[in-house]
Amino acid sequence: MTLTYDDAGPRTATTVLLVHGHPFDRSMWRPQVEHLTEHGYRVVVPDLRGYGTHKTEDTKTGLDVFANDLIGLADRLGMETFVLGGLSMGGQIVMQAIADHPDRVSVLLLADTFAGLDTPDVKQGRIDTAARITREGMERYADELLPKMISPKTRETRPDVEAHVRTMMRNAPAEGAAAALRGRAERPDYTPGLRNIAVPTLVVVGSEDEFTPVSDAERIHREVAGSTLVVIDGAGHLPNLERETEFNEALSTFLTTSGAKP
Repeated sequence: MTLTYDDAGPRTATTVLLVHGHPFDRSMWRPQVEHLTEHGYRVVVPDLRGYGTHKTEDTKTGLDVFANDLIGLADRLGMETFVLGGLSMGGQIVMQAIADHPDRVSVLLLADTFAGLDTPDVKQGRIDTAARITREGMERYADELLPKMISPKTRETRPDVEAHVRTMMRNAPAEGAAAALRGRAERPDYTPGLRNIAVPTLVVVGSEDEFTPVSDAERIHREVAGSTLVVIDGAGHLPNLERETEFNEALSTFLTTSGAKP
């Protein structure tokens, strides 16, 4: 599978591969691409299968499929080992990738994500939503989701962020988003595997995150030995966009202290 991606920064530098969430695209990492490349890193940000500019004919895309796509992209770009980070569904894909390919990851970022299984109601909700957006498209779904994606403070003070998030969600291909929801509903429980993670790990969460609250991040932090937890005050589910300065500082500081210098 050939993914659409951006590849910025020196090719000989430490590489950071960042994985977007649902229903977004690679542009959600724009502040991090700018920040990290300014500090000398190489940053690769793909559109996942079925998202952004990437099309898919899948009706169900498992997180293992997404993870293998990422490893395939890394192989094509000559990335033997790399920093791997993801947010929300992207974080779950990252957990799948490090479980399947632990030798490829040097440092881990898990942002606003959840390691456990869905409740039966949440699982059915994903399946029902997949059917709905296949019928209706993304616009109404995006408008309903937006108030939960970013904090009230962000909506009040950052119209630029609200507009960007709305645009990404409305423009997401409905078929790809639906396929991901169906696959995500069947994902395994990543909690037991957290104890096997043996690389420096940064866990980040917005203090106002409604989808994956601070308690979810705290559980990941407890399970991953030696991990670092950072709570971004005032941010919702997308702290990398809502409070990009704080998020970028936390990430670049962690990369430096963990030995992943440019």
